Formats: sequence, structure tokens, C-alpha cells
Amino acid sequence: MTLTPEQKQLVRSSWALVRPIQDEAARLFYGRLFEADPSTRHLFAHSDMGRQGRMLMQTINIAVTSLDRLEKIQPAIEDLGRRHAGYGVTHEHYSSVGGALLWTLRQGLGEAFTPEVEEAWAETYWSLASIMKGAMAEAA
Repeated sequence: MTLTPEQKQLVRSSWALVRPIQDEAARLFYGRLFEADPSTRHLFAHSDMGRQGRMLMQTINIAVTSLDRLEKIQPAIEDLGRRHAGYGVTHEHYSSVGGALLWTLRQGLGEAFTPEVEEAWAETYWSLASIMKGAMAEAA
């Protein structure tokens, strides 16, 4: 991951603002994802969306708190990618998820979602998504 120390701090400090509203953020995220990419809806047809939202927020929290030691969680990130392949996730879905994540952060952070914060989150997301997509490709 090529995040600068400043970008890591921006991700951490902005995430601290989202954590108190994480249930609403999860609802916003999935609502936006399903609206922007209806092909993702079937992936969650049998999911408890409240539980799914909590798992999403927990996963993001772990990633954010591990920015300085991603090598320690990389096996878990790779495993997540392999599991997502088994759920029917495609490479194209990663773009939809990234867009929904940035949109959700923009909604939740308002004016605090500066261009620098957006860039830091985009870099974070795409770095993690690349690891997941690599593991997904290996599993195929």
C-alpha cells in the first residue's frame, strides 16, 4: 500500500467521525450500492442486512486500525477475497463497492470529506481491493 503517513492519519481521523454513525453509514452504503449496481442485490438475497452492515463496519474498522501493519492482516484480506469469489462477486463489483463507499463517506462526513480525505480513502480501498481481487483470481 502506498499511503503516506498523512493519508493514513486522514483515514483514521475521518473514520473516527463515521464510527458513531456506523449503523446509518452501513444502511446508506448498501442502499447506494444496490441503487448504483442492481447486479449486487442478488449477492445479499439471503442476508440479514443488519448483521451484514455490522460486519462491513467491523471489517473497515480493522483495516483502518491496521493501516501501519497491513502485512499482519493480509492473509485475512486474501481469505475475504476468496470467500467473495465463492459468493459470486465479480471484479466489476469492486468498482461499485468503491463508489458506494466513497459516496457513503461523503454523506456521513459532509464538509470534512475534503479532496485529500477522498484521495486517502480511495487509495486505501483500492489497495485492499487489489489484494482481494488477486486472491479471488487465484481461487478461480
